[in-house]
Amino acid sequence: DDVVHLRLPHLDEIGEVTPLYRVNVVQEHGPDAPCPRILENAPTVERLLGNLEVTVDEGRAQPPHMAIRGGSLLLADGGYLILEARDVLSRPDAWSALVRTLRSGELEIIPSEARGSRGTPAVRPEPIPLNVKVVLIGDAGVYDVLNFADPDFPRLFKVLADFDSTIDRDAGGIRFYAGVLARMVKNEGLPPFHRDAVAVLVEHGARIASTPDRLTSRFGRLADLAREAAFLATEAKRDTVTGDDARDAIRRSKSRADLPARKFRELVARGTIHVQTRGSAVGQVNGLAVISAGPLIYGFPARITATVAPGSGGAINIEREADLSGAIHTKSFYILGGLLRHLLATDHPLQFDASVAFEQSYGGIDGDSASGAEICCLLSALTDVPLRQDLAMTGAIDQFGNVLPIGAANEKIEGFFDTCVDAGLTGTQGVIVPRANVGELMLRDDVVEACAAGRFHVHAVATVHEALKLFTGREPGTREGRTGYPAGTVLAMAQERARLYWTQLENGADA
Repeated sequence: DDVVHLRLPHLDEIGEVTPLYRVNVVQEHGPDAPCPRILENAPTVERLLGNLEVTVDEGRAQPPHMAIRGGSLLLADGGYLILEARDVLSRPDAWSALVRTLRSGELEIIPSEARGSRGTPAVRPEPIPLNVKVVLIGDAGVYDVLNFADPDFPRLFKVLADFDSTIDRDAGGIRFYAGVLARMVKNEGLPPFHRDAVAVLVEHGARIASTPDRLTSRFGRLADLAREAAFLATEAKRDTVTGDDARDAIRRSKSRADLPARKFRELVARGTIHVQTRGSAVGQVNGLAVISAGPLIYGFPARITATVAPGSGGAINIEREADLSGAIHTKSFYILGGLLRHLLATDHPLQFDASVAFEQSYGGIDGDSASGAEICCLLSALTDVPLRQDLAMTGAIDQFGNVLPIGAANEKIEGFFDTCVDAGLTGTQGVIVPRANVGELMLRDDVVEACAAGRFHVHAVATVHEALKLFTGREPGTREGRTGYPAGTVLAMAQERARLYWTQLENGADA
């Protein structure tokens, strides 16, 4: 009989063979393990799907199947994967890979081209069934773009959780602020905050929210102020952060970024930019505008002028004619024209040429917050009734003369206050704001003190009529019947002047 000789492998040979058959556990999740919650901060295609990571040990490459590495989608299988939407969209092909995986319900680990280009033996793992919930975090703009541009997005991401940027300004909201500060103290080793410091930060949170009875829930800016206040307390060798530390931190954060505002004040002080804070003038008014420096906003006065003469051109927005008017400002000027027709309500056409301009403004202008000041300026030019220059106004209008709320009311008031301080407070200066903005006012301490002492004033109005009375010191007039106003009132004078211009134009046409 034939004899078969069997040779047992040497121990060294066994060591060379067994890695070829070793099991590569790509993802392990036991039955008692908690639900996976994976936060992926760098969502590249390889980090999401996985890849082949070939290593070389003593000159020998590991078996291809041992190079397979799972990505964050596989690690989150059976649980949740949390992604920043902008991060995913900023990575090449990451969004398409994510959508493809969610749509198919299977994960395909595809080796990158860079691995294959080295001649390394590659494998293509079979698709892995996947059950994962993806949570995308982003702002409203990103959501709108994805919802419009990707037809798969509304089908795959069906649940929208829209978080408010503000919370109630009540005991619960204040406790939330105190709790966040307490956690910062514990986690970052900061000195404890006195209740006065908490109150200052709560007040600043209300100012940022710019909404009556609300606090901002975006605590990033406030957290930075809290850290700076803690630094100031530590530098002063105090064991507790006081309210003065918090106020000083807020003041310092503003002073570091207020170069545009300081330059404007210097130009006003030198007379380069003409702004009047005393006396009165016809066809001239102080409006209020803002400039931004990062998240900070600074207000400053803007001189608005108007001229009126007989003609048929109507009201002209010089900013629009010079292509410096934004869409909202242009719309507000058309509303101003409608309000003028409503206020005058003549039985003849309005026949005059009028022009309104922001003086010494060489950039674009947008927004409707100056429209209240513009209608007062235009009526002053039409009637030759002077307007007080120690007042500035901010507020939008509708076609029936109501003064509507605007943004950045605090900053605009403070901007005119600073200009008046530089020129010298007279005790009569002040700002006219919409009554609807009163609930959100959180002014600086020096402005509050000046108002309490009667050296500066904040007037709240609901209609253009109230603003006209403050500016002119005269009764604006309430319409009697269909068209008439009491004699001697501002609007009666406006009607008389409009009729005079129409008559002059008609007589000139007849001639």
